[in-house]
Amino acid sequence: MRILFNQKFKFTAFISTLLVVSLINKQPIQQQQIVKNLSLSQIGNSPIEELSHDLSTQKPSNINVKNNEKSIFYSVINEWKKYQYSVHSQQVLKAGKLPNTQINFNQADLLTVLTNTKNYFQKYSTEDPNIQRTGILVTQGVTVKDILKTLDFMITVLEEDIANNRTTRLQDPNFINANFRVIKWSAHNPENPQQKKLRITKYAAFIHTGSRQKTSKYNTPVYAIKEELNQDKFYTKYTKQDVLSGIYEAGGKEFGKVKPIAYLTRNGLEAALMQGTVLVNFTDGTKEFLNVDRNNGISYVRGLKATAQKRYWYFKEVDAIKGYGYKIDAKISIKAGVTFAGDVLNIGLGRIIVIEDNQSGQKRLKMGVIADTGGAFLPNLYQLDFLAGTFASERDFQRYIQKLPEYTNAYILVKK
Repeated sequence: MRILFNQKFKFTAFISTLLVVSLINKQPIQQQQIVKNLSLSQIGNSPIEELSHDLSTQKPSNINVKNNEKSIFYSVINEWKKYQYSVHSQQVLKAGKLPNTQINFNQADLLTVLTNTKNYFQKYSTEDPNIQRTGILVTQGVTVKDILKTLDFMITVLEEDIANNRTTRLQDPNFINANFRVIKWSAHNPENPQQKKLRITKYAAFIHTGSRQKTSKYNTPVYAIKEELNQDKFYTKYTKQDVLSGIYEAGGKEFGKVKPIAYLTRNGLEAALMQGTVLVNFTDGTKEFLNVDRNNGISYVRGLKATAQKRYWYFKEVDAIKGYGYKIDAKISIKAGVTFAGDVLNIGLGRIIVIEDNQSGQKRLKMGVIADTGGAFLPNLYQLDFLAGTFASERDFQRYIQKLPEYTNAYILVKK
């Protein structure tokens, strides 16, 4: 009887197992696939190791990126490297093709920014792990080495064309379509799901009159942290409002830890904090570029008016308009007209961007490099900030940017 009972039990268990497997196979795949980002310790050759991990087993799953056989989700992070949300890669990136329209840019300026960005990768890839992230382009099979190859190729082409005194081939959309993967970038804005085109905001280095000493008119200090206190994190304890209340002035509890490098109007300070760079015409006849150095660790809050923001930046004197960099002395020197500020963690530093400009009924294309960033772009998969230039007034700036698109089609170029 015992033997007979065991045989019946085995047969019943076998039938039950078949039914369970059958039911499982008929269920839709609901397991979310999460894209991991590149290791922060090294630049990888292959994106496959970054791709999804089965959430139940934590073992790499088989995903064919090229054919997109499975749903691939990318995990978006904020500036503190904290997970924010996941987005389906096909909502953001798809294979595309540039329109048959000449691409406009200043050849020498683009070459400068490309070269400076490439040099940043070469010098600081160990010190700055953020630039080793592939970001959402990993879902397209793109690696950081592909980005470096793209920069190298474009630099070579520009150098050859400039040396031969000819219009560069990089302005020819047919050359671009033949030599580059063109990846169309559609906006993903969690707060506005209807937005499909990328928003293009504009920024500039404004020229402000200022003083080296505090006066009744120029009474708002721009501070630099003293070199000997660079490792001290005292400045992370204070909001912008704390700073402007006088904590660093004579009699303040932190007097002596920073030095004023300029005095502006309050509006001048807010412009400098927002734009990141300001050209100060001092009342003594000298001029100086000031660029943001480090902040107090408080996030920028979208939608909150500038004077109410608690985020505060300390500045340093620089020799040009500066873009991205993990420290002030390493920041990339950038040029107007060919530089975008964007999300360097989720899109990436050094990505080549082409945008459409359909103003005046004519389709035009502009090319630039993501070589800058800011708190408003971390995270941000729906917006870029275009460096428009240096302007003497807000009115001049507004007049100029009225010619530029507010929303546009955008493409990312990767060398084939």
